[in-house]
Amino acid sequence: MKQHFLMKKRLSFLGFLLVLVGIACAAMTMTQFSIANSFSSIPKAMIWGCSNFYPTADSFTNFPDIMLKLQETLLISIASASVAAIFAFVFALLGSQVTKINNTLAAFSRFIANVFRNIDVSIWALVLLFSFGQSSLTGYFALFVASFGFLTRAFMETIDEVGSGAIEALRATGAHRFSIIFQAVLPMSVSQLISWVLFMIETNIRAATLVGILTGSGIGFIFDLYYKRMDYHSASLVVLAIVVSILVIEQISNYVRRAML
Repeated sequence: MKQHFLMKKRLSFLGFLLVLVGIACAAMTMTQFSIANSFSSIPKAMIWGCSNFYPTADSFTNFPDIMLKLQETLLISIASASVAAIFAFVFALLGSQVTKINNTLAAFSRFIANVFRNIDVSIWALVLLFSFGQSSLTGYFALFVASFGFLTRAFMETIDEVGSGAIEALRATGAHRFSIIFQAVLPMSVSQLISWVLFMIETNIRAATLVGILTGSGIGFIFDLYYKRMDYHSASLVVLAIVVSILVIEQISNYVRRAML
């Protein structure tokens, strides 16, 4: 019986693998994608990168401008995630199975969270671009909307995981809804909520580069500017600044998470 079950699982896995291979082959045929050309271009790309895409002494003259745009990007990323977290927490309380007011509001909150979360931040940037034009405000709103959708869903799941025992005990004593939230829900979930906000800040900093290219703001704009001018040395300095800032923010976030646990 056990051998039959294992054989059935292996056949199912093999069938699934064959389906994936078939889909991949069909996609490559339709798009005229060549694996051989892809692998053969890797050495050329590495040679070009090593000979062109690296900072030079002249590129460091643009370092003050790069740091100014990087500061703008960091502030927009942190502000969008922080403000979105406030709105997301309210919608999460309305949508959570533990703290919901009624089923209608809960369904509406979950619907809003799913819509906002499943639309990529680049799409939001392009949509908002028609309304606000190329500006830092457009980048902020794009990151805010994407952060709101993700955090609302994450906060809902976090609140749902909170033990209902303390909540039911407070309800039995006639405690008000706000008392339940601040005395039971928040104390038991605040560390996880902060962890999600920190994760969203890290994600926003990564996404802000692409958003900046689309909206003409922040570090993404100056990278696009240097790259289109074929100033690859300055563009590589921008990439280096982005990588270092992400690593620093990640280390700070990890330290804060360890301090809370």
